[in-house]
Amino acid sequence: MEPQTTSGRPEQLHLDWSAQAAAGPGQSGEAAGGATRPEVKQVSAAAERTRALEQDLMGRVADEANLVEALRRVCANKGSAGIDQMSVAELKAWFSQRTNREKLKEQLLSGTYQPALVRGVQIPKPGGKGVRQLGIPTVVDRLVQQAVLQVLEPIFDPNFSESSYGFRPGRGAHQALRQASQYVGEEGRIFVVDLDLEKFFDRVQHDVLMARVGRKVRDQRLLALIGRFLRAGMMQNGVCVRREEGTPQGGPLSPL
Repeated sequence: MEPQTTSGRPEQLHLDWSAQAAAGPGQSGEAAGGATRPEVKQVSAAAERTRALEQDLMGRVADEANLVEALRRVCANKGSAGIDQMSVAELKAWFSQRTNREKLKEQLLSGTYQPALVRGVQIPKPGGKGVRQLGIPTVVDRLVQQAVLQVLEPIFDPNFSESSYGFRPGRGAHQALRQASQYVGEEGRIFVVDLDLEKFFDRVQHDVLMARVGRKVRDQRLLALIGRFLRAGMMQNGVCVRREEGTPQGGPLSPL
C-alpha cells in the first residue's frame, strides 16, 4: 500500500497563498500592491541564511533521519487506522521497504504527494456538551504530518504566548496548574473564567491560516502540502464530504 499521487495544480495554489503572505500582518492578499511603496530594509547575513532555510524546508522534511524519527513517534502514539485500514504495525513494515521510502521522499521533494481522505469520527465532549468531529488520517499521512511538525514546530513555537500550555513541547496541564496557583498565591486572584470557542477548529478559514503560515514558510512545496492536508476530504458513513474550511483534528500537525 502506497501514498496516492496526483498531477494536481498546486502551482496556482502556491501563488495565491504566497501573495496573501506577502501582504503582511493585518492585510489580505488583494490589499498587497496598493499605493504605498514597501519599505526597503537591509537584510543581515543571518537573515539571508534563515530565509534560505525557510525556502528549502521540504528537504528537511524528507530527510531520512527526520522520517525515521517521525515513524518512531507515530508508532509510539499508536492510534486508529485511516480509511485504508493500515495499522501502525503495518506502517513499520511498509517503511522498511526501500522502494516505499524512496518513492515517499521523491513525492515530497517534487511536491506531488497527495494525502488520502481522512476517516471521520465523532466523539462525545466532556460533560455531555455535544460531540467533537475528528478526522483520522491514514498512518502514512500521519507519518508525513509528523515529519512536517518536527520541522515547523521549532520555527513557530518560540513566538507563541508564554501563557499557552496546550500541545507544546515541554508544556502541559501540570505547568498550567502551577502558573494558576501562582496567580492565586502571589496576586490574590480568586476568579477563574472558562471559555470555549464552539467549533473553532471546524471553522478555521484556510486562506487566513495559510497567509499566516506563509509569513515564516517560503517553501512552496510545503505550503501546498499543508493546504492539501487542510482540504483533504472526509469519509464518514460511506460518504465523502468535501472540506472547504476547518482543520481536521486527529493528525499530528493539527495542534500546531
